[in-house]
Amino acid sequence: MMKFVNSLTGRFLVLTVIFVMLAEVLIFLPSVARFRVDYLQERLELSQLASLALLATPDEMVATELEAELLENAEVLNVVLRRDALRELILSSPMPAMVDETYDLRDTQPLTLIGDAIGTMLRSDDRVIRVIGVPVKGGGVLIEITLHERPLRNAMLAYGWNILLLSLAISVFTALFLFLAARRFIVVPIARVVGSMASYRDDPEDVSRIITPVSRVTELREAEVALADLQTRLTQSLKQKERLAALGGAVSRISHDLRNMLTTAQLLADRMERSDDPAVRRTAPKLLGSLDRAINLCEGTLAYGKAEEPEPRIRSMRLAPLVRDVLEADGLRASEEKVQLTADIPEELALSADPEQLYRVLMNLVRNARQAILGAGKPGEIAILARATATQCEIEVRDSGPGLPPKALENIFKPFRGGARRGGTGLGLAIAAELVRGHGGTLELVETSEKGTRFRIRLPIRKAGQAA
Repeated sequence: MMKFVNSLTGRFLVLTVIFVMLAEVLIFLPSVARFRVDYLQERLELSQLASLALLATPDEMVATELEAELLENAEVLNVVLRRDALRELILSSPMPAMVDETYDLRDTQPLTLIGDAIGTMLRSDDRVIRVIGVPVKGGGVLIEITLHERPLRNAMLAYGWNILLLSLAISVFTALFLFLAARRFIVVPIARVVGSMASYRDDPEDVSRIITPVSRVTELREAEVALADLQTRLTQSLKQKERLAALGGAVSRISHDLRNMLTTAQLLADRMERSDDPAVRRTAPKLLGSLDRAINLCEGTLAYGKAEEPEPRIRSMRLAPLVRDVLEADGLRASEEKVQLTADIPEELALSADPEQLYRVLMNLVRNARQAILGAGKPGEIAILARATATQCEIEVRDSGPGLPPKALENIFKPFRGGARRGGTGLGLAIAAELVRGHGGTLELVETSEKGTRFRIRLPIRKAGQAA
């Protein structure tokens, strides 16, 4: 029983009965007051008819038995009729007691009538009351009757009991119909939503468990649509995380073997640095730098066991030499391609950052720009510009490529979803954005169109060693 009362349908049923009963109480009091007035008015009319019948008969022909019968039929003790200026006792019988209270039916104030009705129902003694009213059909100026109050009280209680039974019946049927309607249009759809949530909880990667909106009720349909959207996004996120976890495991295994290969290449590069060929000697330091970065990246991946980036090692550095390294490394790769690389970096511009991570960010942006230009099949230019303010350093990477496709803009910094070219994974920009966030900065797409693309890096100015 308590389980039903604590349910939505049970509480709805109980509240419906309570509210209907409250409405019936508000109707009950005026109804009982009106019943009391009608009862007394009926006694006045019967008394008036008895008086008129008696007035039409000569006094000497009126029998005591007839007078008693007229009073009994009218259920009154005596009748006083005022006609013109005369006040005449028409019918009378011995008074059992003094009049306890007088009621004037000409006073029809609702609150007064309701108060008199409540007082009558609450009293248990049989009082004698006087009632004053106006005769009907011009039968006089005023009519007064005296009568016992108990028959009135009994009639009012019987009427009230009938009203109570009727109210209970109305409440039960109304509550039943509302209960069935609420269960059909509210409880059942909510139970379906809850059931879908429980089913989805057991296996959130099963697409078939995603709820299908079917409700025709606006609010419930909005809830179903929102839940379906939430479940769809969560399922996609879980699948993406699985792919990322699998990729992390694969990258860890590849990095282990790649680190050994790069170590061997580093030893060979050391020998190249001792070559007598001047061109080889000039190239060897850059090759060694690239190999060092690759080895550090492999070791970092192995240390974390997944594709999360380590905390940046912030230190004071000059930006211009780092940008030159980036452009020279990319220029070696694109020496035969018609891509012009330029930089406008003040030599004195210094900032606090992790050089290795900032190098990877710029290299990712430059490589993406070069691939976009080559994909268009036209010559182009890539430029890196920087300026510093009192609070931050801004670095821009611009290109004259064809711009990013609209599909890439929707998830530009999300892995596996923001690839800007066919076959691309979107990892480059996602990694770059993550590295910049690790510095407490931002990476944003400023502009992209058929005339080119601009990315802007904002890094806060801080002292070396300060937390990012």
